Amino acid sequence: MSSTRSSRPPGAAFEDYRPEALVGRSASEVAAAVVRLEAAAVLDLASRVGPMFDQAVELLAGLRGQLIVSGVGKSGLVAQRIAATLTATTTPATFLHPSDALHGDLGILRPEDAALLISKSGDTDELLRLVPLLRERRVPILLITASADSPLGRLADLVLEHGRPREACPHGLAPTTSLTVAGVLGDALAVALILRHGRSLGDLAVLHPGGAIGRAAGMQARDAMRAGEAMPRVALDATLREALSEIVTKRVGMTTVLGEDGVLAGVLTDGDLKRILLRHADPLDLRVQTLMNPRPRTIASDLPLPEAVRVMEDNEPGPITSLVVVDPEGRPIGVLHLHDCLRPPRS
Repeated sequence: MSSTRSSRPPGAAFEDYRPEALVGRSASEVAAAVVRLEAAAVLDLASRVGPMFDQAVELLAGLRGQLIVSGVGKSGLVAQRIAATLTATTTPATFLHPSDALHGDLGILRPEDAALLISKSGDTDELLRLVPLLRERRVPILLITASADSPLGRLADLVLEHGRPREACPHGLAPTTSLTVAGVLGDALAVALILRHGRSLGDLAVLHPGGAIGRAAGMQARDAMRAGEAMPRVALDATLREALSEIVTKRVGMTTVLGEDGVLAGVLTDGDLKRILLRHADPLDLRVQTLMNPRPRTIASDLPLPEAVRVMEDNEPGPITSLVVVDPEGRPIGVLHLHDCLRPPRS
């Protein structure tokens, strides 16, 4: 399959972002322009969140009931996603379509609840009809919208503004960028509430017993590490040839190096092998104690898997894919590979 390379740099931004500016561009160029446009809108949110956002988090953190989240059309879909994210992170939230609310479903509302309305324009008829009913029940009203200076904005207790970013739709009609920024504000609320409540991995695991989050949050390094015969190991006086055989056989991309007392002396990785081959013309008979990394990253067996992944990602000078699991005396009892953290638990 042949391809024609454009003279225009991939992902070059279109200054005016008009339909005629997009015509004739490759699909990948258009995609890159959309990503840049929406990314700029998301970054702009950082300058918009402030005291009003703090007040919203405090209100939701002290909520004794549930948060009713509502919106119409595409904003309604964003409202559903925000409600699902909040509920999954231990802030009870329920999506309620305003039309359904006006036809009996408002019965789920309690005085201890609050409402979060999503409206790009701030002038959604169905929500404007819903607001008086919320007021009758003295329910606090939060609003995510373009501007507080709007019919809904003037009625809400707290308004989280996302501005009026240019829609990615070349005609400026289909809601695209505005949906992205509204969703990001919902994510920001969820994360701020996780931290405000001090939610732990265990708290999240309780809500995700059958999913990847619960599986990872409920597992520790000992549950996924390669132990016993599956753990790669060589002695200090082993040759590089022997170490290479262990690395290939155990298929972890590294091997531990043990001293006579069984204490971890170092590790030898695939990356080390590449550097060794560049430095030595015939290294296979060299002893691993002269080639190994004597300061490998280690973890305890009870470290939660998400924390283990973070250790790998935050490693200096760069991310790594394996950690040695050691006992309190520094003896290796297993090796944890990044791939092990992503697999289902062994039965």
